[in-house]
Amino acid sequence: MTDLSLELLPGIKLKNPVLTASGTFGYGSEYSPYFDIAGLGAIVTKGLSLRPKTGNPGVRICETACGMLNAIGLENIGLERFLEQELPLLRQAGARVIVNFFGNCLEDYAELAARLDGVEGITALEINISCPNVKAGGIQFGTDPRAAAELVGAVRRETSLPLITKLSPNVTDIVEMARAVVAAGSDALSLINTLLGMAVDLRRRRPVLGNLTGGLSGPAIKPVALRMVYQVTKALPEVPVIGIGGIVTAEDALEFLLVGARAVQVGTASFINPRAAAEIVDGIGSHLDSLGCERVTDFIGTLET
Repeated sequence: MTDLSLELLPGIKLKNPVLTASGTFGYGSEYSPYFDIAGLGAIVTKGLSLRPKTGNPGVRICETACGMLNAIGLENIGLERFLEQELPLLRQAGARVIVNFFGNCLEDYAELAARLDGVEGITALEINISCPNVKAGGIQFGTDPRAAAELVGAVRRETSLPLITKLSPNVTDIVEMARAVVAAGSDALSLINTLLGMAVDLRRRRPVLGNLTGGLSGPAIKPVALRMVYQVTKALPEVPVIGIGGIVTAEDALEFLLVGARAVQVGTASFINPRAAAEIVDGIGSHLDSLGCERVTDFIGTLET
């Protein structure tokens, strides 16, 4: 059998390269009835804020061709309830945990990083920079290299945990964004977050989503995600990249590994099939076995161009 284990970052060894994507797997324990969540490389939690957040009003999800739009608005239970209620369940299950978090200003991010630092059971932090900076006129941290670098630098000063920055695809130059956050202290990158999209109701002549626009995910975005992962891994070969976007099958995941991603995150597929991530792990193993690969690391980044 192919050895699927790998070192994502120094000292962080994963059983396999399959993680869950933030916002699509709850806090992790919700999926325990379907399979052993400790069998995945890691669980990436639903995004956390300092205080509970109710999210957006109105319709928040709609299907699209080969995907879905969501305008959940980052609803979550807040940091304190997560640490008290959810993290103990994940520790009990034996899952490796990466905490995704966000804020409305630089100070929110810094405080969250400080309070998560050193907490037992947390392997790494994933920073969601696709949020508006309310103190800077609402511009997204994730679309401005300087703002993104300042944010990552502030977080880096508050924690010794490994930092993964989740990049937005809604930019002109993804490599410029990657360079900026790595220079500021990000240890790894995950990409891509959702693409900005919209759906309208012809009969009602109104937007479908209560928030007007939402994040597009699912198989429709895979070609965009694959291209961006390839670009970043070529430009920054020493930086671990986690590929995200439209991964539904083991073959999808293997494509991201082939172009250089060190691991992948499974997102929208878990809404369709709650066992999707576990089945993708098995599928990767079977496919690499058929190729005669002894280790998954022998396959990563072997695309010939």
